Amino acid sequence: MSTVGRTVRMFLVDGSPSGIVTAEIMNWTGHALLAPRSEIGRIRKRPESQKTGIYFLLGEVATSSEKRPVYIGESDDVGKRIEQHASSKEEDFFERFCIFTSKDANLTKAHARYLENRLSSISAHSGRATLLNNNTPPPGNLPESDIADMEFFISQIELVLPVLGYDFLKGRPSKIALKLSVEDFIIDSSGINDRDRETNEVTQLRLVDPKTGVDATALMSGGEYLVLRDSSARAKAMDSLAKHLSGYSALRNLLIGDGSLVPHPTRSDILTFSRDVAFRSPSAASAIILGRSDNGRSSWKIGDTGETLAQFQSRKIAEAAE
Repeated sequence: MSTVGRTVRMFLVDGSPSGIVTAEIMNWTGHALLAPRSEIGRIRKRPESQKTGIYFLLGEVATSSEKRPVYIGESDDVGKRIEQHASSKEEDFFERFCIFTSKDANLTKAHARYLENRLSSISAHSGRATLLNNNTPPPGNLPESDIADMEFFISQIELVLPVLGYDFLKGRPSKIALKLSVEDFIIDSSGINDRDRETNEVTQLRLVDPKTGVDATALMSGGEYLVLRDSSARAKAMDSLAKHLSGYSALRNLLIGDGSLVPHPTRSDILTFSRDVAFRSPSAASAIILGRSDNGRSSWKIGDTGETLAQFQSRKIAEAAE
């Protein structure tokens, strides 16, 4: 599937990616601003923070497979509202925040409430975030034309946020295609949300280990490997995992601790994934599943051809070079 390229213009206000960053898309009236919590005072003086808009309060995570703490809100003065959050001892969780406003004056309070409702719903269904909102306002009764405009606005937010390093709105891939181009294997947290906005093609993978009874299914899309709910993993990890791959061992313990990996209902030697979990590499996924060091490109196999992932990728690269 060929897709049209997009240009996202980013500006590092302080000359540093860890400072204040703005982002815009050609022919879109929206404007994004990402900043550290420590810069709230400066942000309050910027004109875009004094507008009606939507905002995200963003907690930190240790790994890409951990759910990110997120609070989604709206305000007629987003900068002032974020300042109020920062003064609350109950909201110490966030280290950065992201604001989306409009460069014109056409984004109203009603629009912002609709955005908050829809983005909260998308985030809740993505399985990638721990949504900290106590309640979410109803979407309201926007005219049909306004709803269409806001859905487009959401699609642009979904495009910009991952560019800024936050993928908690990305949903589970829902379309499986076996024909991929070489670009699909470039590692740049999966796929198509309920409205099929994501254009990455998806390949189904399977990992089966008869010795342990492990059977896992994953979807490869856009440089990410999404292990699906109800996949199984070895209950006891080998000592070598903690000794030689401490990062994977820590991630495995984290997934067990947060309930992503739970005991199998009938087998004590097996764990089960209670949710879809995204990994950045096939080896990270297979190591967590098998409880040992593993070359995921050899262990994962293509759903219907039986090729290993390594064979599949090599063949596709060769075909693309012809």
